[in-house]
Amino acid sequence: MKRLAMSAALLSLSAVSSISMAAEPFIAGKDYTVLSPAGTVEKAGMIEVREFFWYGCPHCYKLEPHIAGWLKTKPADVNFVRTPAALNPVWEQNARGYYAVELMGMTEKVHGALFSTIHTQNQRIFDQTGLASFYQKFGVDANRFNSLFNSFAVTGKVAQSKSLAMKYKLEGVPAVVVNAKYVVKGEDAKVVQVVNYLIAKERASAPKAK
Repeated sequence: MKRLAMSAALLSLSAVSSISMAAEPFIAGKDYTVLSPAGTVEKAGMIEVREFFWYGCPHCYKLEPHIAGWLKTKPADVNFVRTPAALNPVWEQNARGYYAVELMGMTEKVHGALFSTIHTQNQRIFDQTGLASFYQKFGVDANRFNSLFNSFAVTGKVAQSKSLAMKYKLEGVPAVVVNAKYVVKGEDAKVVQVVNYLIAKERASAPKAK
């Protein structure tokens, strides 16, 4: 009888475990990586989604429309941060260009256009001169852009990008980091699905206001 009871208990435990696993649509270590230790978010009280990218990366270009679509319905409690990776000198040029344009308030006007031009017209816009010339077509003041390119403010932003990439153990892009705890990699719609799952996971585990 004891053996039968023990067997029944084990079967029951196994069934519960199987149901629990089946209930999770995405699995840590397979669909996303758990960071240890976790990092710090930019805005306290909000769930952070930080995208690391490089304009010359074809995988980042493929992911871009999925991110753009997701942004249209981004939840109000989510803070989205684009972070141009600066993992090598070439990438750093594009990162500096991104941050210079961001300081000028022109990011949304040129971001998609630069991605598209590089990948559909095979133009290598990867240095300060090329970026200034390209952005000028969209109303960016080239003189101000050039003055910001190597400025203290932009250099600080680039340093932060490098530091975060190291903290999150990133070796390539695209990579989307959710709430400084999880890293999601890929180039298709699944990335957004996993991000939404992790956002819900973080929201559910957040302390409830009294």
